[in-house]
Amino acid sequence: MPDVGDDALEDLYREVILDHYKNPRHAGRITGEDAVEVELQNPTCGDEIRISLRLDGGPIADVRFEGRGCSISMASASMMTEALRGKTLDQAVGMSAAFKGMLAGGPAAEESLGDLVALSGVAQFPVRVKCATLAWNAMIRALGGSTAGGRGDA
Repeated sequence: MPDVGDDALEDLYREVILDHYKNPRHAGRITGEDAVEVELQNPTCGDEIRISLRLDGGPIADVRFEGRGCSISMASASMMTEALRGKTLDQAVGMSAAFKGMLAGGPAAEESLGDLVALSGVAQFPVRVKCATLAWNAMIRALGGSTAGGRGDA
């Protein structure tokens, strides 16, 4: 990554987050017998997310999301769907752990998280961490084979 000042990096990260919020990638729903779907809510702020995914005997063949909420939760869901396509279950779980570790104040591993590093600043606002991890929690439940259409709290 080029050597940029903290302010410039913060501006770049803000742009990435706003771009994913305004132009979400992989928005929608996967239907069919082979689709797994989980819906979660953040009772603290009212954010809602539905993650649906399809596995093709291992790797994540498709992952999509629907929801409503703040820019952080929706941008995180969009970035997550981009990052997870084609990943194995182990890679997805590892990426989730790395992302949550970053939000807990750990290192931001750009080589494994890519654009998701733009959300590293959320660690400074503990109340917003639930917003950023909502889609990830739903995805982990979906990978665990939760019943399609299940509801729960983040």
